[in-house]
This record gives sequence, structure tokens and C-alpha cells, in this order.
Amino acid sequence: MTASEVEELITLPMEEQLRGTPELDILRSKSVTGLSAIRLIFKLGTDILHARQLVQERLELATHTLPLSAGAPIMLQPLSATSRAMKIGITSKEHNLVDLSMMAYWTIKFRLMQVPGVANVPIWGERIKLLAVLVDPDRLRVYDLTLNDVEKAVAEALEFSALPYSKHAKLQTEGFIDTPNQRLALRYVLPVIEAQDLAKIPLEGHDGKSVLLGQVAEVTWDTWPMIGDAVINGGPGLMMIVEKLPWANTLDVTRGVDEALAALRPGLSGVEIDAQIFRPATFIELALRNLTTALLIGCLLVVVVLGAFLFEWRAALISVVAIPLSLMAGALVLYLQGVTINTMVLAGFVIAVGVVVDDAIIDIENIVRRLRQQRLQGSARSTATVILEASLEVRSAIVYATLIVAVTLLPVFLMEGLSGAFFKPLALSYALAVLASMVIALTVTPALALMLLGKAAIERRESPLVRWLQRKYERLLARIIRTPRPAFIAVGAIVLAGAVVYPLLGAALLPNFKERDFLMHWVTTPGTSHPEMVRITQKACRELISIPGVRNCGAHVGRAITGDEPYGVNFTENWISVDPKVDYDKTLARIQELVDGYPGLYRDVQTYLKERIKEVLTGGKQSIVVRTYGPDLEVLRQTATEVEHALSGIPGLVDLKTEVHRPVPQVEVKVDLAAAHRNGLKPGDIRRAAATIVSGIEVTDIHRDGKVYDVWVWSVPKARESVTSIRELLIDTPKDGHVRLAEVADVSVRPTPDSIEHEGLSRRHDVGANVRGRDLGSVVTDVQRRLKDVKFPLGYRAEVLGEYAERQAAQKRLLTFSVAAAVGVFFLLLTSFGSWRLATLSFLTLPSALVGGVLAVYFADGIISLGSLVGFFTILGIAARNGIMMVNHFQHLERYEGETFGPGLVVRGARERLSPILMTTLACGLAIVPLVIAGNIPGNEIEHPLAIVVVGGLVTSTLLNLFVVPSLYLRFGRTQQGPA
Repeated sequence: MTASEVEELITLPMEEQLRGTPELDILRSKSVTGLSAIRLIFKLGTDILHARQLVQERLELATHTLPLSAGAPIMLQPLSATSRAMKIGITSKEHNLVDLSMMAYWTIKFRLMQVPGVANVPIWGERIKLLAVLVDPDRLRVYDLTLNDVEKAVAEALEFSALPYSKHAKLQTEGFIDTPNQRLALRYVLPVIEAQDLAKIPLEGHDGKSVLLGQVAEVTWDTWPMIGDAVINGGPGLMMIVEKLPWANTLDVTRGVDEALAALRPGLSGVEIDAQIFRPATFIELALRNLTTALLIGCLLVVVVLGAFLFEWRAALISVVAIPLSLMAGALVLYLQGVTINTMVLAGFVIAVGVVVDDAIIDIENIVRRLRQQRLQGSARSTATVILEASLEVRSAIVYATLIVAVTLLPVFLMEGLSGAFFKPLALSYALAVLASMVIALTVTPALALMLLGKAAIERRESPLVRWLQRKYERLLARIIRTPRPAFIAVGAIVLAGAVVYPLLGAALLPNFKERDFLMHWVTTPGTSHPEMVRITQKACRELISIPGVRNCGAHVGRAITGDEPYGVNFTENWISVDPKVDYDKTLARIQELVDGYPGLYRDVQTYLKERIKEVLTGGKQSIVVRTYGPDLEVLRQTATEVEHALSGIPGLVDLKTEVHRPVPQVEVKVDLAAAHRNGLKPGDIRRAAATIVSGIEVTDIHRDGKVYDVWVWSVPKARESVTSIRELLIDTPKDGHVRLAEVADVSVRPTPDSIEHEGLSRRHDVGANVRGRDLGSVVTDVQRRLKDVKFPLGYRAEVLGEYAERQAAQKRLLTFSVAAAVGVFFLLLTSFGSWRLATLSFLTLPSALVGGVLAVYFADGIISLGSLVGFFTILGIAARNGIMMVNHFQHLERYEGETFGPGLVVRGARERLSPILMTTLACGLAIVPLVIAGNIPGNEIEHPLAIVVVGGLVTSTLLNLFVVPSLYLRFGRTQQGPA
């Protein structure tokens, strides 16, 4: 079937049945020659097995509406967006590709399918061995035979016929006989097991003479018509792609596949297996290693800070114990929920270190300070009593501060789609660690303090660093609260700077991932031949391997049986892996330069994660996709071309191409009904005969040694190379005669669509481009402006899709739920302070704390990604937390320690809070500084911009809490009944 026939006869009926499936989010389809591929993407959180059951029910209904020749629709195994776990190249100098394919299919694939988590293993370049009857139309004419005679004879020579219209289609071959004392089964041993055996099958000629099959056809072992191919390291080979189930762990699957291949290697003599062409596990392992290193360095720096400020090893030990205890508690909860440790979970723990330390610091610092005061005053109160009172003193503040952190994370938890899938694990691990640290600060920390500090001489071990800082801070703060206007002006200037800088920042969804595996799409003009595409691909692979640092190259062309790539042979994906020891950016630049040297075809260079993100968002391969919808294919193509012209010349927009959909030549057989009627023929008879000559037909099978071999009736190659040969094909007539195909049909070369794509049951055509050298948001703004000048025909429309659209949707949702989170934070502040004025005061200072994050982004790369936005929510929680601790301490001094409201109260309270605030800030900052210093290395791509925002926000929020909040409290914090 052509693409148009596939669309009309298969795709549309199936889409009608599938479009109402519950929880279905996106319905996409692509109709190409001989294949309809429909992709269903369900909403996040949908039970995939239940969804498959619903889809299967609808497929059963759709099957009855499809042409019988189409066969039953097949639903592939459930796959996630990043389902490809490995790409394995198989080559051999001793075995030909047919024998290699049989080993790959019957041995390697069957073993890999047993690995837990493996969903599918399609093979590109597969040449499965089959018994081919290659009919010569010239010989058929000599012996006055037809194609139907050959098909019938071959089908009846074996056990059963695969032809649905044959009387042997359901032949029962088994049976038994009963003797008086036993039952004997019957076994039919067929003599046809080799090509020479089948060649001896007689055909009944129309003149009553028998003709052997070998006299009219070449009977040989061959393979099926190629719909795809593979290139391995510049030469012929097979490409096996291991696809995992959505819930499978990539590292576990990879280890299982490696073990399976190692076990198979002794039995695969002469077969070379390259399992490093694409191996995401390598990137994951490197990313986890980098993040783990950052976590360990951050924890070590935190220990140094604790030692310098507490100056008491026992107190520092208590805080140090609280850190891993909190992280392990959070990890235990994740484990019980079935969540595996990944880079986002680790990143959440890294960022949580600062808050985790804060909980331990606040409690233990207050306990140490109170114990030191009591002992210096010679108090006889017991250590247990002092520890209890010191813990209760800060308990309320700790609880409210933790709740505020949890509330500020609410918008992240409510993110949907791709963005939610990325950041929810980070937010979850962060929140669990913070909640665990609160519980530990309120229970374990006081208990450890009683055990370790009961007899420690802490009154003689006050940190000299803290004393020096307090003296300097007290003198500076005293001057500020006397004349606070300069401080307020400074804050206003910083906020103004942030407001000026923010519009200058660029926007992006996610950063470029530093994977060491690259893929290059190669799309030539539709209709390009299979040999030409393989030639170009082999040449490109050999040149790519010549680049220093490129270890290997593998490519798959077209599509594979049971594969999920619905493309023609004009589509290739080249995959290479780069040695970790070489410079990443320089190697990438050389790869890009080489790829750009192939003009006349669409090509790009991407990493797998980036390409998968684009595929999920738009179904395309580019960062920006302008999708046009409309009913007529020709008008769609013309409109897409106009869109491409309108977008050309936009700075930063590269690889601008209209989707390669255009008419391709096809041999069209148009039946003359009148002529067919005169000869007693039906159009279907004519179609089947022509199709058999061009593409072959399976008529039966041979079962041998546990393997199944198809038996095909096809034509000799020369009969497929000429339109004239098809015209001269003899067609059986009901009156035991025959007629030339040209006498009953018009055989000509006509154009036909190479493929037809749908989105939500509507035809679509894409114009795609990538972005380089400029931020995504600015480029999309220019694209949208240019689109306004394009006049679309009636009934046609366009929309801009891709990473920016996803970012805007995620940002809108974040901002929407931020309002609810802000309300929650305000009421928590109100509950904690018991004062509308103080709650409003503290709430209004929070945005000022975010300015540091904005300025940090501006002086870094100037791009705000979703990671940066999540960083703003993180710093908001930390700033609110420190504000609560400061104001609550002021209130405690006034209510319980008899301090009179005034400068003395504020200076004393701020001085006593200086140490925990600086410890918290330095601990949090130093915990994530390794992420900032390491830069955009594997594993840090998302966390690096987040860490930049947090570090910048920590600076301004700390200065705000130390120098502005005390002045504001002195101005607005007086209670109604307080002294004048």
C-alpha cells in the first residue's frame, strides 16, 4: 500500500477507535508505504498496563474494519521516552549478513529478551533467511503458466498455505490411530527442506504437461525486501537496539545485557560485538559519580564550617551526625516507595544539605549557648533541664521554618508533563530530607546533646572566630539601626538592579546535556535508493571515526521489523561515542564541522536526552517546531515552504528545514474495469499479481531445527527493474486463459506522498530548526513575530511548539501555584509571629532575597532555565526560614528574658543569631559550591544553574536578614502593649 492508501484504509479507522481512550494525552500517527505507526502518549501517572488493556480492546474493534491484507494490528511493548538502553553493533569477517542475521535473531535476541526489564530488541539491517521462489515472467510465458500456478504449487507442496484465499490455508496435518492397546500419533515428514527439493515440485501446465518449478523460477535461499539497513564502524553489519520497559532501571538492564553478551560470546565464533555504540549507562554512572563527589566535598566543607563556629568537637559531631541521618531517612522513604537513586534525587539531597545542617545548627547552637551561659553564671540547674528549655525555645521556629520550605516547594510538586517528570524527584528528595532533619533536630539532637555535653567543659571553649565576628557585627549593626536609611537605599538599589537585569535574561527549558554519545540525523530526498543511502552513511561513519576521540560509529537506516521508527530508507541516524578523556567542546565542534560538510541533506548533531525531549514535546527532532495543520497535502507543503522563507535569517536559528515530505515516484497500476470485465477478472486479482512481482508474497513456511523459514514467491531481479516487465505480466483468467497486465490496466509512473503525518486526527506539516549562539526565548520571540506576516489559507493554522512552549507552560503553572504558595507562606508567618505587621514585613522582604539569584544568573550565562526557577523557590524557603528564626528570637528576648523593646534588644538578638545564620549560610553555600565550580559537567547540567541561583540568593538573603531585618523590626515590631 502507498502512504495515501495506508492513511485512508488503516490509519484513519484506527485513529477513530483510539482517540477516545481514557487518559490519552497525545495521539500521533505516521503513514508510510506499507506501514501505519500510531503513537499514544498518556497523561503522567496513568497506569500503563491498564491503558494497554483499553487500547487492546479498541484494537480488536478496529481489526474488523481493516483490509484483510493488512493483517492484525500489533501493539509494541510499553516504552518510555528514553527507552533505548543500548545500541549494539554486530559484524563478522567470517559470516555473511544472512547467517549473521539468523544468529542475531535466534540466539542473541532471544537471550537478551530474557534480561529483566528488556521490552524489545529490534534489529536493523536484519536479513532473515528465507526460501525464495524467484519467478521469471519470460519463462512463465514460454510454458504458458501464470503466477497463480506457481503460488498454488508452492503453497500446496508444504504443510499449509499462508494465502488466505487458498483451500490449504487451514490444513490439519496431525492425527492418530488407535490399536487395541495403544494410540499411535501420525507424523508427516515432508521431503521439501532445501531449495533443490522445492525446485523439483511439478507445476500443472495448461496443456496438461507437467513443468518443474525450477524450470520457471530460481529457487534459492535469500532474504526479504529490505526496508532498512545498518552500518557498523563504516562497514556492513547489524544494529540491535535494546529497549527497556518504562519502569526498568537503565543501569540494571545494561548490566544484565552485558552479562548476557559475555555468556554468549564463547558460542559466537567469528562474530564481533560492539556494545559501546550507545550506552546511556555510561553517562548515568558518570553523572552519579560527579554528583556523589560534589555531595561528599560539600559535606566535608560543612564539617569545617561547623568546627570553626562551634569550636567544640562534641557539638560539631552532633551536627555532623544529623546530616547523614537526615539524608538516609529521606533515602529510606524513597526506597520504600520504590524510587531509585538518580541524578535528580541526588541533586535534591545536595541542595538539602544546607537546610539539614540548619536544623541541626539551630538546635545545637542554642543548646551550647544556653549551657555556656548557665555555667558561666554558676547556675545549679541540671543539664537536662537547660537542654530541654533550649530546644523548646527554638522548636516552634524550626517547625514553622520547615513548613515554609515545604510550602515553597508546592509549585514544583504540581508541575506537569516533561518538566514535572524532571523536577519532582528533586523536590521530593529535598522535601523528605528537610522533614527528616526537622524530626531529628527535635528528637535525636537533644538526646545526643545530653549524652555528649553533660560533662563537657564547653564554657571554656568559645570560638574565637565567633567572638571576633560578633564584635565587628555588633558595632556595624549599631550604626545601621541608628541611621537605617543608607541600608534601605542599598536594598532598593539592589532590587532595582535586579529589576533592570531580569528582562535582559534569556530563557531556556533545559540545558544541553554533556553526554558522550551523539546522534546525527541524515535525511535525504524521499525516493533515495537503499544502496545510495548506505553508501553515504558508510562514508560519513568512516570520516567520523577518523576524528580523534571518536571511538566507534553505528547507524541504522530506514526501519526494522518490530521497530518504532516509521521511516523510509532516506532516513538515517548515525550514532557515535566519544572518549571521556578528550575535550568535549572541541570534539563536538569538529563533529559539527564534519557534519556541516554534507550539503543537500538535512543533518544535525544532538545528544540522546535532548533529542528525546524534543520528540516527546513535538514528535519532531528540533528545538523549535512550527506545525501547520490543514486538510490538503499540497497546500500544507506550500504553506510550510512559505513559513520556512519567513523564518530564514533569524539570528541564532540554525538547521532551518521544512519537513522532508514530498511526492515520490511510484509504479501505478490502474485497472481498466471494462477490460477486466471482458476477461472475467476482478481488480483484486490484478493487484495481487502485480504486487507479488514487485515486492513478493509469503505463501508458506518451513519448520526445521526449532527455526521457522518463510517461503516466498517473488520475481527475478530483472523483472522488478523494468516497468515493461510488469506490463508484460500474464494474469490468469477464469476460462483457463491468460492476458497481459497492460491489456487490463494502465501501468505508469506517478507521484505519491512519501508519508502522511497526523496530530490529533488532523494532517500536519512541520518546519523545524535548532538554536545555536543565542538563547531560546529570544529566538522564539522573533519566530512568533515573523509568523504574523504569513497569510494562512482558510482552514489552515500554525502553532509554535518545542522546548520554549513547554517552558512557557511550565513557567505559567509555576507562577500560578506560586500565588497559592505565597498565601500559605504568609499565613505561616502570621501564625509564627502572631502579628499582622511582622508577617507583612517579613513577607515583603522575601522578594528582595531573590535578587541575588537574578544577578548571579546574569553574571553567569544569562539564561534562566527551569532549573533556575526551581532554585528561586529553594532560596525563597531558606530566606523565609532565616527571617523567622531572627524575628522569633527578638520576640523571645522580649517576652521571656525581660529585654526592653529597643536598640539593645535588637542588637543582642541579632548578635546571638549571627552565628547560626552565618553557619547556615556558609554550610548551605559551601554544600553546593562544588556544583557551581564544577560547571556544566555530566550530572550537573540541571543542578548547575540551580546552584548558581541558590548561591546568589544566599548572599542577598543573608545580608537582608543580618542588616535590614533588625532595622525593620525596630521600626515596626513594637507590640501594642510593649513599653515605649
